[in-house]
Amino acid sequence: MKQFLAFVRKEFAHILRDRKTLVILFGLPVSQILIYGFALTKEVKNSKIMVVDHARDEQSRKLTEKLDASTYFEVEYIGTDTKTIPTAFQKGRVKMAVVLPANFGYDLHRQKHAQVQLITDGSDPNLAAAIKNYAAAIILDYQRELNTGSDQSYQILPKVKMLYNPQLKDAHNFVPGVMALVLMLVCVMMTSIAIVKEKETGTMEVLLISSFKPLMVIATKAFPYLVLSLVNVVIILLLSLFLLDLPVNGSLLLLFFESAIFIIASLALGILISILTSSQQVAMLISLMGLLIPTILFSGFMFPIENMPYPLQLVANIIPAKWFYTIVQSIMIKGLGITGIWKETLVLFSMTIFFVAISLKSFKIRLQ
Repeated sequence: MKQFLAFVRKEFAHILRDRKTLVILFGLPVSQILIYGFALTKEVKNSKIMVVDHARDEQSRKLTEKLDASTYFEVEYIGTDTKTIPTAFQKGRVKMAVVLPANFGYDLHRQKHAQVQLITDGSDPNLAAAIKNYAAAIILDYQRELNTGSDQSYQILPKVKMLYNPQLKDAHNFVPGVMALVLMLVCVMMTSIAIVKEKETGTMEVLLISSFKPLMVIATKAFPYLVLSLVNVVIILLLSLFLLDLPVNGSLLLLFFESAIFIIASLALGILISILTSSQQVAMLISLMGLLIPTILFSGFMFPIENMPYPLQLVANIIPAKWFYTIVQSIMIKGLGITGIWKETLVLFSMTIFFVAISLKSFKIRLQ
């Protein structure tokens, strides 16, 4: 028994001296609980909405104030021009538009019923349905307030319209998301073992003594995967069109151009991982486990980024899949052109240049 306790004390001392082990034992569970606790939520909060108030009466004002006072919504714009609605949705400024008719107050008090139009962005069916339900609940609560202490029975009927996806098909959301996830993981995993495989097999020396420059070595490793990944894009689009009935509403050429940028960024990130690691197993572990969870959590197609705490929103900005998901959704579902996605394109292009530059700087022309 004494011998057993001695060995246990030795193991405890060994574990407590190893900082890496302590980080895995205690840091990993704490960080995962905090990240998952804040990120894995379908609850919608502080969604930006616009109110187009044609009535401009007391009843419409009170309903607008009630929507703005809710923790679910933040009124971004109040006006009377319905022509601003499509632009606001295309630029991603709002998630819902509430349209109050000119005779809202008159219908409510004279005819005892009135209508309110709720316009939501159906490109994300889950988010659109949640926002619509929250707004309907607030309108129902306002209706109850009108009926309280009154011998009249007032009724407000929400009339819902889903932009871009009237039937609320899930394919409009998960096809762009799966495209971003698949291309990211496949490209990074395949290229993450490209350089390190040459090191393990001993063929890196042949490349280093050749006339190839580092940029040429990286390009020759990445180019075949670029071509094959573009073939994957074609396959995904064909399956989406013929099996899921999801056409591309925007430019196919623009979609392929954006896909090529994202693929090159992913390939460059994989090459960087391959350069910095010493074995294929480590490279695969980093590329798979290190990118799978962040891509799922912070790309935006499964969990709304705007509902996350601000630090996690900043983290999401460094995930290339987030920007590509927005681009694909804007082109395929909303039919936008380059003028509607130029900011996302610029960010993605900058990431590509950064990853390529870091890979070239980290590439060693001599083996130690």
